[in-house]
Amino acid sequence: MPLQPIEPGPDPRIQHETTVLNSFTYHYLLGVPPGGNFKATIFLIHGWPDLSLGWRYQIPLLLDMGFRVVAPDMMGYGGTDAPKVPPNPINLYGIKRASDDIAELAKQLGAERIILGGHDWGGFVVWRAAQWHPELVSHVFAICTPYTAPHEQYTSLEDLVKGALPQFAYQIHLASGEVEKSVNSEESIRQFFKGLYGGRGPNGETAFDPNQGVLAENLPKVGESRLLHGKVLDHYVKEYSRHGIHSTLNWYRTRKTNWEEDLALLDRKTISIPTLFVQATYDSVLKPELSRNMDTYLPNLTRGEVAATHWALTQKPDEVNAIIRKWLEGQGFGTRSSL
Repeated sequence: MPLQPIEPGPDPRIQHETTVLNSFTYHYLLGVPPGGNFKATIFLIHGWPDLSLGWRYQIPLLLDMGFRVVAPDMMGYGGTDAPKVPPNPINLYGIKRASDDIAELAKQLGAERIILGGHDWGGFVVWRAAQWHPELVSHVFAICTPYTAPHEQYTSLEDLVKGALPQFAYQIHLASGEVEKSVNSEESIRQFFKGLYGGRGPNGETAFDPNQGVLAENLPKVGESRLLHGKVLDHYVKEYSRHGIHSTLNWYRTRKTNWEEDLALLDRKTISIPTLFVQATYDSVLKPELSRNMDTYLPNLTRGEVAATHWALTQKPDEVNAIIRKWLEGQGFGTRSSL
């Protein structure tokens, strides 16, 4: 019988916890295998526009395998604080800050070593967290997000889009402040999620284009999404209505500060611990060719792929889970805890 995804709201397999990490309050999901014993702790880091519940299909697998699972809402999302910028500095939404907050949460939970898994922005976070906190992270896996090494030279998003990555143009739109003008109410947030997760209008209208961004004029037209609907959609709408969408978009305003902080990692480009990268072959932004040279910096890399779009975690959960399970078992973590 396939494992059932974590439910929004009460679910006996997880607890909803809050804590203060480096002066800001975080909400996170905590799951412990029955009996309270676990073989290791896995942190699952979500991206945009997602929440900790984006891992709802993976958490049951990992609990079943005997892991303690921690899935936070990242800065600006859901039940976690969303500090305003300004007056606060934008690096509160940067990758180093996220890495440091993960390390602090691990410390609070008494985890001396953790396994890190990430998707989308969460993928960028987990690669860098392994570099910022090498003493903490024992294994890393990323879904959709390839590893990119720190760079000595800064390249603006605009130059990146003019050059090799035209499909990153949406990030310019997300950072611009325009999206908040059309996604600013409970109903528009609902339509936004339907559209971002694949809903279409009566004539095939889409709500997102990698080369443009969010297509505000199409938001009222889009219908139901097969990937995000019902009570899960209701949960996302409720959680995003707490702070509005603006704070989540601050992650797209951090390119310069992330590069500046990355300069301290130029001598740590190689990640030698065991790593797993799962490519979604139909990802329209993080395309397969972007992962071509990862092996240069990841000597312990395992690759997997699923025939899915960017939403592989929920579109093809069984395939994603099978790859994660096989990799973890290959790293010496048996199917179930022997403790």
